[in-house]
Amino acid sequence: MTDLLLGQVLSFAGDPFTQGPDAARHESHGAVVIENGKIVAAGPAETLRSQYPHARVTDYGRCLISAGFIDAHVHYPQTAIIASWGKRLIDWLNSYTFPEEMRFANRAYADDVANRYFDLARAHGTTSMCSYTTIHPESVEAFFTAAQTRGLRAFAGKTCMDRNAPEALRDTPQSAYDDSKRLLQKWHGVDRLSYVITPRFSPTSTPEQLAALGQLWKEHPDCLMQTHLSEQTDEIAWVKDLFPQSRDYLDTYESQGLLRPGAVYGHAIHLTPREKDRLNEAGASVVHCPTSNTFIGSGLFDMSLAHALRVGLATDTGGGSSFSMLRTMAAAYEVAQLRGQALHPSQLWWLATIGSARALHAEHQIGNIAQGMEADLTILDLQSTPAIAQATRRAETIWQAIFPTIMLGDDRAIRATWINGKPG
Repeated sequence: MTDLLLGQVLSFAGDPFTQGPDAARHESHGAVVIENGKIVAAGPAETLRSQYPHARVTDYGRCLISAGFIDAHVHYPQTAIIASWGKRLIDWLNSYTFPEEMRFANRAYADDVANRYFDLARAHGTTSMCSYTTIHPESVEAFFTAAQTRGLRAFAGKTCMDRNAPEALRDTPQSAYDDSKRLLQKWHGVDRLSYVITPRFSPTSTPEQLAALGQLWKEHPDCLMQTHLSEQTDEIAWVKDLFPQSRDYLDTYESQGLLRPGAVYGHAIHLTPREKDRLNEAGASVVHCPTSNTFIGSGLFDMSLAHALRVGLATDTGGGSSFSMLRTMAAAYEVAQLRGQALHPSQLWWLATIGSARALHAEHQIGNIAQGMEADLTILDLQSTPAIAQATRRAETIWQAIFPTIMLGDDRAIRATWINGKPG
């Protein structure tokens, strides 16, 4: 069956960070044609209606049809502890994260949280995500099973820790390698699922464990590798004490084979000049988590990195304070303002869609509306609340119409989502 969706269509022909807002394409009276889970055409509504006269039509009126949001850094096991009062990163991990993650040895509990997380993400217009799990293989099985049932393109891996964590949450270099390899061989490339090699961060992995995961990545170079980098200043000082032989935080990964294209580093706030240069040279990705960085008091991300690096955007559930990529875009705007960087709405939208897809090396599959792309779409009501509607009515450009939804929008703005060519 051919589906034809009508509405305002937003896509990208280039990168607005390097080419400006004109890199975006807006069809005021547009259409998207979907067949077999793929976008086969996008353009003016009148043209496509005549070309596909027998298509099933869904008319979204003046709603905005966009590529689905992509959340590039998530901890789905922290779904239940989102918005928990905390102090600093290490306090938050010890008080909330580690006790909650212990529960994921129970497969039934992991299944329940995974299903709840996916329902919440979809309600907020998120159609793909890259998630950490826990040390328990059960947590990986629960995540991928729930994602597979929903037809999602999703990324995840077993979180590995062999020190500086409760005993019940520690593995070993060998078990981290063995468990990760077994799960990778079971799930990677199945349907729309991708395995991600996942050391939590250097403070909770010995050099031996990082080396074991570096070896696994060398054996399976088509996988991504995700971890955390330079989130808080006291964390960086801790890393320096734990790795006195390393030049800097990034070097703790680089020296163990965990820096190259496909490396995805969450946060990356307090980077040294050498780290910035090496990330660029290596073709690595960084992911901005603005609501988390303000909630836990980590610092202000430097968005000028987007001119050289692959930069994604993420909620960082549950250290982040919202499941919404709209709220995350708003926080990214506010953080950039505090650094004297005024982000254009096109740049914010790019970060939440194709920017995050690029960070995950999936821009050939998701993140944009173009022929041949997978049909993951989010449909947004640009007048979803009275406050947004009164602002939108004054708009003279598409960006003036979209920006109030970025700053004020929530799940009420999500009219529909299409995942793999199917509405939900």
